[in-house]
Amino acid sequence: MVKNTIEKLLRDGINIIKEREYNNPLLDVQLILSYLLKKDKIYLHMHMNEEVEKYVSEKYYDMVERRNLGFPLQYMINLQEFMGLNFFIQEGVLVPRPDTETLVEKIINIVNQSDMKNKKIKILDIGTGSGAIALSLAHYLKNSDVTAIDISEIAIETAKINVNKLNLSNVSIIKADIFGQMNILNEHSEKYDIVVSNPPYIEHDVIEGLQIEVSQFEPKIALDGGSDGLDFYRQIVRVFDKIHAEKSLLSVEIGCNQMQTVTKIFESISIFNKIDANKDLSGQFRVVTGFL
Repeated sequence: MVKNTIEKLLRDGINIIKEREYNNPLLDVQLILSYLLKKDKIYLHMHMNEEVEKYVSEKYYDMVERRNLGFPLQYMINLQEFMGLNFFIQEGVLVPRPDTETLVEKIINIVNQSDMKNKKIKILDIGTGSGAIALSLAHYLKNSDVTAIDISEIAIETAKINVNKLNLSNVSIIKADIFGQMNILNEHSEKYDIVVSNPPYIEHDVIEGLQIEVSQFEPKIALDGGSDGLDFYRQIVRVFDKIHAEKSLLSVEIGCNQMQTVTKIFESISIFNKIDANKDLSGQFRVVTGFL
């Protein structure tokens, strides 16, 4: 009888999912097995001949098969790294993408290169999901007081788990709908120095044609930006116009080819002194920021 060694499991797993698009078979199977064994990837390499217990190997093959069907790895291992931090991720929230780090880095750089770094600043994250943006800002900007809102119960639950996981005391997680009861934000006449968002920005009719990981498994509520993908940007600028501090900024992530249209939406409220756009590492415009 062939033993189920670490080497055999990794090899079998690669063979199962190597034909799939949009994935790294070796990394996927390493992360699955590391998760099940509670060991890091270095351990796997150093113990290739170690035999794996039957119940672990059965679970491993089940997870590999699910991955082969397109089920996001992050939902299986409940983990995604973002901005050097490990976030708890579960089904029902958007998986944080490396591209979104461009938005977070933009905010951090603005604060550290201005007089904002010397005072307490209030930040609002609209549509927080797992909390990746809000909590990263709270972690790296110790002088910040961050409020993170979302309409989704599972997002609120996940973000609160991550607040505890990252041991943050400068974050408030609130359930709110920017198309509805926004009075929850200004009950105490709160004004925000920074408003940030990675809103749903995919055109409604395009979602079904996306890769399986996204179209079939990630929450539509976090993807669907309406018929032209711009519904949330229009509402976000309206909200910002009511809750911004005297010298403040609004910064949002955008999709491909949305730089000009989102810039025009920013211009429509006629309050910004400057509007700029930043590219991600792949050279795509990824962030639009308006400054008062």
